[in-house]
Amino acid sequence: MFRPFLRYYQIIIPLLVIIISLIGMVRFKRLGEMSRLEIHDYYFRVFQLVFFLSIAFFVVRWVFNLWKEYQALKNDKNEAELMLLKSKIDPHFFFNTLNNLYGLAIEKSDQAPEVILKLSEIMRYTIYEGEHKYVTLKKEIEYLEQYLEIHKLRYKKQVDIFFEQKIDDDQVKIAPLMFIILLENAIKHGAESMVDSAYISINLTVMGSDVCFGIENNFKSRTEKVTGIGLKNLRRRLQLLYPKRHELVMRSSDTVYEAILKIKI
Repeated sequence: MFRPFLRYYQIIIPLLVIIISLIGMVRFKRLGEMSRLEIHDYYFRVFQLVFFLSIAFFVVRWVFNLWKEYQALKNDKNEAELMLLKSKIDPHFFFNTLNNLYGLAIEKSDQAPEVILKLSEIMRYTIYEGEHKYVTLKKEIEYLEQYLEIHKLRYKKQVDIFFEQKIDDDQVKIAPLMFIILLENAIKHGAESMVDSAYISINLTVMGSDVCFGIENNFKSRTEKVTGIGLKNLRRRLQLLYPKRHELVMRSSDTVYEAILKIKI
């Protein structure tokens, strides 16, 4: 019986106040005109004040609800955009690994089961952990290390890979799949383009709330410009997740490429 009232009491009570104050205004206006007593004018002004305050309450509440709806729509839009950007992570690695895995299976290589296991771990992380807004830095590092291990197993040529870490606390939270774009680019446009002497040097430093991920690789000199959606998506995700709290710097010479990502978490 009282549930509808309890549900809408924030509307019902002010509405009753408006009706009562309106009745009081009309009543004391008439009494004041008839009796000319100041007390009637005083009560009229009191009810008039209550009436206008109640109207103002409704207006403010209406504007506030509009603002909340706008913020909710904005947040929903940002969340949808973030999920879409995550889904566009370059599938180049998976295609190449599956092709390489096929070759290992044909050769009946003992490495095939290990590649399958590591690939399944990477896919699990991408699908399930990638859905979370934040993960621990430890999980993100383990994901990068699994990714690098697969590349070490599948390369027929020598690629020197260095991953230096200087971390105060690996339990800090960070957005998932944030560093992988830079690593993908280093491998795709660096190690895979080199015949020999390829290298990838990674440096991850975390001090307090400051995270710095740097990566450097050499590549075969080319005249054409490398394009792709990976870096564009990364920039957009950074804008949505770390507005005014990030810096992405990329430098390139004839044969060496360097990217540095700084985030204040």
